[in-house]
This record gives sequence, structure tokens and C-alpha cells, in this order.
Amino acid sequence: MAWFFLILGGIFEVGWALGLKYSEGFTNIPVLIPTLALLILSFWCFAKTLVILPVSTAYAVFTGLGAFGTAIVGMTLLGDPVSVTKVILVLVLIGCIIGLKLLSNETETESGE
Repeated sequence: MAWFFLILGGIFEVGWALGLKYSEGFTNIPVLIPTLALLILSFWCFAKTLVILPVSTAYAVFTGLGAFGTAIVGMTLLGDPVSVTKVILVLVLIGCIIGLKLLSNETETESGE
């Protein structure tokens, strides 16, 4: 269950990062309110994972998923520049995240949920 919350937190991180773009320096209140809600949800999910996962693995995956998701959304939906190098680096990033998951040796227990 910890990995579920970690992935969910990473998805929420993408949401609040994009919300910051459209909050116009925290002046666009209709955008700011859901952005802050996503930020709180993101960190709540991340905190839940730290009951089971080591902070080094969890934080690297959490921020990596946020960076990966934000880069993909930016390139596909927001017109951010796309280059072969950028795509390769984003793929390397997701490969490292998957590698951290595969190498992690924690065991989830009922008490940690």
C-alpha cells in the first residue's frame, strides 16, 4: 500500500506543480485553492509512505515521479520544447525510479498501512 500512496503523491505533485504555473504568482484564487489542496494531498501521501519505506528511496521516487510527470505534461500538453536529449533524459529518470523500486527490500506489513 505504501507504493500506491507514493505513486498517488507523485501524481498529486504534478497537479500542484502545474497549478503553480497558472496561479499567476498566487493571485489567481480559483486556481490557487485546488493547487494548495493538491500540495497538501501530495505531502500527506508521501508522509504515509514513510511509515514503511526508507526516506531515501521514498523521496527519490516521489520527486522523480513529480519531475517525470511534469516534464511529460509540459512537453505533450503545454508546448514545452521537446528534443531527443530531453526525451532520453526523461526516460533515464523513469528507469532510475523503476530501478529504485526493484532494488528496495522493505516488507510491507498490516501495521504500516
